[in-house]
Amino acid sequence: QVQLVESGGGLVQAGTSLTLSCAAPGDSVNNYAMNWFRQAPGKEREFVAAIFRDAGVADAYYGNPVKGRFFLSRDYAKNMVYLQMNSLKPGDTATYYCAAGKLVRGSLPAWENMDYWGKGTLVTVSS
Repeated sequence: QVQLVESGGGLVQAGTSLTLSCAAPGDSVNNYAMNWFRQAPGKEREFVAAIFRDAGVADAYYGNPVKGRFFLSRDYAKNMVYLQMNSLKPGDTATYYCAAGKLVRGSLPAWENMDYWGKGTLVTVSS
């Protein structure tokens, strides 16, 4: 199985920025959409962002809570995915998971449909 490795989490103050990274082993998930999910204590895991390439064109999709604040990018040459998080809020506090799944046209990425994921990295945003 493919194991993804997230990094970059930590304790930050509200209003600041933080970038999370997701490393994949080689190019094993180059044919997968890469996603970020997050789960706060006592809450359901929720979709954050996804990046994919369809017909050779890269595109990204963001969940409503992070639209306009979070930005997802992918570096195929480095087998890395980055989630830039800006204007962080206490509500962004959660464990963030990188996950890979096959692109399903017209469907919102769901955790249950992911094929590979990492252990997660904790992001804590203080007031």
